[in-house]
Amino acid sequence: MIPATFDYVRPGTVDEAVTALADAGEDAKILAGGQSLMPLLRLRLAYPDSLIDLDRVEPLREIRDEGDTLVIGAMATHHQVVRDPLVREFAPLIARATETVADPAVRHRGTFGGSLAHADPAGDLPAVALALDAVFLVRSVRGEREIPAADFFVDWMTSAMEPDELLLGVRIPKLGAGWGAHYEKFHRTAQAWAIVGVACAVRRENGTVGEARIALTNMGSTPVRASEVERAVVGGAVSEAAFRSAAEHAAAGAEPPADLHGSSEYRRHLVTVLTARALAAAAS
Repeated sequence: MIPATFDYVRPGTVDEAVTALADAGEDAKILAGGQSLMPLLRLRLAYPDSLIDLDRVEPLREIRDEGDTLVIGAMATHHQVVRDPLVREFAPLIARATETVADPAVRHRGTFGGSLAHADPAGDLPAVALALDAVFLVRSVRGEREIPAADFFVDWMTSAMEPDELLLGVRIPKLGAGWGAHYEKFHRTAQAWAIVGVACAVRRENGTVGEARIALTNMGSTPVRASEVERAVVGGAVSEAAFRSAAEHAAAGAEPPADLHGSSEYRRHLVTVLTARALAAAAS
């Protein structure tokens, strides 16, 4: 199918991009890697009046160290994120999850910020951002603001960003010594969306779990923080038995969808198994 007619804008700076977005109004779309947007355009499930291509806005590709945090630019590709030494050292959960996104061709073109702004609860990165208490940096002609990950994902494919706001990047708190991280994902083929995924980071402390951060993929209309599992596991032994017991709470408060890939009950069972695996892998 052929996309509907739209105006095409290709800014070269962040200021130009923000201005173009404001001028275009609510019916504009941002083109980052295009791995999600282009199919929607072809099928006319999206039909913007204006398409703003960020490919030439090079500052949005930067990954930089800011002391206790990393800032990953919205236009950094998945391939760039996976290979970046700062990400691998200080945000290993992001590196592990990003390695599972689709296939190499998609990872070379798709962008970190685009995947998050798309706000698909079946995407791998929203749960990771939630687990790590990431902060989203957005900008409009009115100025810049920060949105915590807990407030960013509002509903299915809906974020807290206003129509005239541009995602600049994401601030990620560094994981220091004693932390381990793992992303456990169940999917039918290498290129498929996760049926269920678990993003997990664990800090060991004197043979026990000192702290845990866990969030779930495709267990609701937004990524879900597994708070009850976090509370159950902290202070307990680092053992598979303890992790299996804590993982029984994984689906608490979640509203998993039912679709062709599995029922809600199937996902509740899966998330229990995967959470125990993710905890064990992160703690090891």
